[in-house]
Amino acid sequence: MHCELVAPGLFAAPAAARLPSLELLLARGRCTSAGSQSLETWLHEAFELEQPLAAGALTLLGASGDPGELRWMRADPVHLRLMRDRLILVPAAALHIARDEADALTEALNRHFARRLTVQPIDAERWVARAEEDFPIDAQSPLELAGRDVALGMPAGAGGSPSHQLLNEAQMVLHSHPVNEAREARGEPAVNSVWLWGTGRAPSVVSKRWHSVTANEPLALGLARAAAMRYRALPASAEAWLERAPEEGRHLVILDALRVPLVLSETGDYQDAIARFERDWFAPLLAALRAGRIGMVTIHVPDAAECLAYETIRADLRRFWRRPKALERYA
Repeated sequence: MHCELVAPGLFAAPAAARLPSLELLLARGRCTSAGSQSLETWLHEAFELEQPLAAGALTLLGASGDPGELRWMRADPVHLRLMRDRLILVPAAALHIARDEADALTEALNRHFARRLTVQPIDAERWVARAEEDFPIDAQSPLELAGRDVALGMPAGAGGSPSHQLLNEAQMVLHSHPVNEAREARGEPAVNSVWLWGTGRAPSVVSKRWHSVTANEPLALGLARAAAMRYRALPASAEAWLERAPEEGRHLVILDALRVPLVLSETGDYQDAIARFERDWFAPLLAALRAGRIGMVTIHVPDAAECLAYETIRADLRRFWRRPKALERYA
């Protein structure tokens, strides 16, 4: 069995304590270098897609929906904060949106647009939308743009493109909604816009690189479903994953719990998450590698500055001269 882990943000901040299992896997493994990229770009390349990443359709597919042959896009809830000459994007992860709030806001949008735009919440933080007309949208995900100035990508008055006009209307609907009035009364940022990205039809995925995909990210699950691969939600630990994993083949596991605390500069949450990775994933997988239960462990860090993948087989663990070093040395 070959277990491939994808852990964006793994080298982004120093760990509060040493991580012996992870450090050993990195030290004894063989390094593969490439350019730094987002998780979405890594998935696009890993699944060998020939068209742009249709994040909306794939997200719906990963949530057990049916995008059919229609064009979908992600329409994620965000807060846009005007600061003099800058417009700063605050992603949904920082807004703590309740599911009933998401339902009420999307219902209002659907009522206003009357099928010109149909918005469907996958969960409180991930929304998808289907529009009657095609919109050429080339934008990154809100997590990639968090805290950055997005003014150049926003509407420039009533004479803007159809997508800009649609976005202006959506912002007006959200601005006056009772959900946002209640949020502002509590001192919470309003959900005052949606962020459109990842438009397109569900792709035909021919890649058979993995026998299974395990993740909480619906985009990854949608890619697995499109490729007719086995897929399931991320369990609590590698031990639980190994109980259900077959003996043979390559298996992809997405560990993306570091992305949100990293983007939001929540240092304590980041340190807690990386400590859980060590305890619940890297330590059990190292033990399984030593015992011969797993033949290879690969750790992908797509947003690393230099080395983006470390491949370790059981024999590599005998290379004692390659001494483990603190995680901050890989940053």
